[in-house]
Amino acid sequence: MTTPIPQAVIDLVPLYAEVALLIGACAILLIDMFLSQGKRSVTYVLSLITLLVCAALSYHDFAAGTTVYTFNGMFVSDPMSNLLKLFTYLAVGLTLVYSRQYADDRGMLSGNLGGEFYVLALFAMLGQMVMISGSSFLSVYLGVELMSLSLYALVAIRRDNHKATEAAMKYFILGALASGFLLYGISMLYGATGTLDIAKVATAVAAGTIKPTILVFGLVFLVAGLAFKLGAVPFHMWVPDVYEGSPTAVTLLLGGAPKIATFAICIRLLVEGLLPMAVDWQQMLMVLAVMSLAIGNITAIAQTNLKRMLAYSTIAQMGFVLLGLLAGVAGATDRTGAASAYSAAMYYTITYVLTTIGSFGMLMLLSRAGFEAETLNDFKGLSKRNGWFAVVMSILLFSLAGVPPMMGFAAKFSVLTAVLGTGQIWLTVLAVMFSLIGAFYYLRVVKVMWFDEPVDNAPIVVKGDMSFALSLNGLAIVALGVLPGPLLAACLKAMTLTLNT
Repeated sequence: MTTPIPQAVIDLVPLYAEVALLIGACAILLIDMFLSQGKRSVTYVLSLITLLVCAALSYHDFAAGTTVYTFNGMFVSDPMSNLLKLFTYLAVGLTLVYSRQYADDRGMLSGNLGGEFYVLALFAMLGQMVMISGSSFLSVYLGVELMSLSLYALVAIRRDNHKATEAAMKYFILGALASGFLLYGISMLYGATGTLDIAKVATAVAAGTIKPTILVFGLVFLVAGLAFKLGAVPFHMWVPDVYEGSPTAVTLLLGGAPKIATFAICIRLLVEGLLPMAVDWQQMLMVLAVMSLAIGNITAIAQTNLKRMLAYSTIAQMGFVLLGLLAGVAGATDRTGAASAYSAAMYYTITYVLTTIGSFGMLMLLSRAGFEAETLNDFKGLSKRNGWFAVVMSILLFSLAGVPPMMGFAAKFSVLTAVLGTGQIWLTVLAVMFSLIGAFYYLRVVKVMWFDEPVDNAPIVVKGDMSFALSLNGLAIVALGVLPGPLLAACLKAMTLTLNT
């Protein structure tokens, strides 16, 4: 006679990746306590192994292509969530590789800090995974807070650095305000519908029996909280200051994987939960997108600090993500059209993350103990100091600018095609115009790398793993730009299967 499998075990099956990450992070924290200062590389290797295990589990679920709900519908494992988790692992893994030497040079891996940098990064990623798979307002919010609290601590990890401490305070205060917006919006929607389950909220709103005033007020606060997490105008005020003030390794953790998780909760909350109110949130996203494209690109021109420039670049790039999200509304009754637009936004988000991670990786490559490479002058004459890495940085900047045949061009083209498909020609033209403005500040960096004389002639010392990862990152941007089909098809398949469940 076979023993029946306990229900608690069955409930945990869709969460195997999250459980493996939690166990791995806790084990790494305990092991790190007994490591001497010179053996901190063990923590680094264990963190990467944990990511590989999680990636294998998520890939297995993605290949199955099934959608499974657990914990009374609070958590979902579907094709979209599993694909986004795979790129989250990649983003965090690259971040750990790029930041290893940088963090060590600045004492972030020694003394009382130990391996907290790696553990906090893993816990932040755990929060992102919960956000990606949350199918209840409550689980989504818990994921947001787990990610945010870990990132607050990471920004302030260099307690002796006043810039980092100031950035942490700004991020904490404004982040708490944004969390309040999000929670207040959720509470109003809960009060109106009587449920926190995203699918049940969609059913209640579609029934048309709820006063629209309450729903619209809740939606406004919800969109405000999401816009803050994306860094969209006018909720962008934290982005430049926090990006500049944080250690570059932490800036990378802020500007990379969290954007993937925020995109996921935009789909969960707005598309899966509030699609009947699409006409309302489409107008909000349109305003946010246009303002983000305008202010992000125009303000970036005046920046000489590359971390601030990339921060404003992020704001502008999020404008394109929002364009993809609002373009899907036109296909609200046509699942194929909607899935195409949302998959374009997903592809754009992945493109942004891979490119931005490489760009900040180059900043850390040129930094050394006691010196931060973050201004335009620090990149002058890079081609004369190291030609290959000048090529890699040029590829990344061309991709951000949307120059073919880089991955960024394919991403912009897919989003603009989706927007054009809705008949909003003026919005497409506006996006192209602001992209042309944005190309200036990217190409300015390329110009100083190849045509100016170097200000700093110090040798560039790169560890083998970082050199390999950065080179691979740059080559992947070109390869995925020349052959964008497979990744675009994977995004479309994941989005189609998710929306049709």
